[in-house]
Amino acid sequence: MLMNAIFLAVGVGAGILSGLFGIGGGSLIVPALIALAGMDVLHASATSLAALLLPVGALGVWQYHKSGLVQWKVAGWLSAGLLMGSALGAAFALSLPSVWLERGYAAFLLYIAQGYLEVGKRLRGATRVESDPGPRRDGANLVWLATGFAAGIIAGLFGKGGGVVIVPILMFFYAYRAKEATGTSLAALQLPVGLPGVVMYARSGVLDLQLAGWVAAGLVVGTLFGTRIAIGLDPKLFKKLYGFFLLGVSLFLILR
Repeated sequence: MLMNAIFLAVGVGAGILSGLFGIGGGSLIVPALIALAGMDVLHASATSLAALLLPVGALGVWQYHKSGLVQWKVAGWLSAGLLMGSALGAAFALSLPSVWLERGYAAFLLYIAQGYLEVGKRLRGATRVESDPGPRRDGANLVWLATGFAAGIIAGLFGKGGGVVIVPILMFFYAYRAKEATGTSLAALQLPVGLPGVVMYARSGVLDLQLAGWVAAGLVVGTLFGTRIAIGLDPKLFKKLYGFFLLGVSLFLILR
């Protein structure tokens, strides 16, 4: 019973972050299962990816949609790419030593975090006020498909939804505002894009579907709350919170 409560609580916490940042929740689920449930990174990644199969963030996506913050065409192409890439990522994960997987995950999150926190600019002593990124730019359908494919590999490899790849690309290369990138990413993650990866994990015996179900139940509740918080946040504060969150997760994995 205690373990079920832990998995449910992990899902709620991950759901809040999913609604806030459009990341699917895997950035919290994986390290939390490692720390609280004693899982290794491979079993935690499999559990996370399975929990994210159901449209657990659908209510959150609806909130973003009502606020005009979802680009549905882009989300559709991203979903197709995610579906294609997740099996490849899972295959990589199953072939790598666990410690390599964990260190690679930490390094990846650290790289993304420094971009949000503008570490390079601060080290150079730059004081330029952040300018408006300008109007949103459109990308070709193949670009969105390739972006989703890359995100799918990350999702399968690290048990994440893939939003940690999608959101920065939409913001930094296509001038999406943070909330619009988050809403579009979260919408792309509602289809069972991680199914090929989950099947591979299940066949390898590293997946407990019952435990993943408890995490998924928590995600449903948490995502709705996270979305409502995100829509009311100041965009600059939104970006900083995301950066510090990813920094904390990466440091936990490096130092634990």
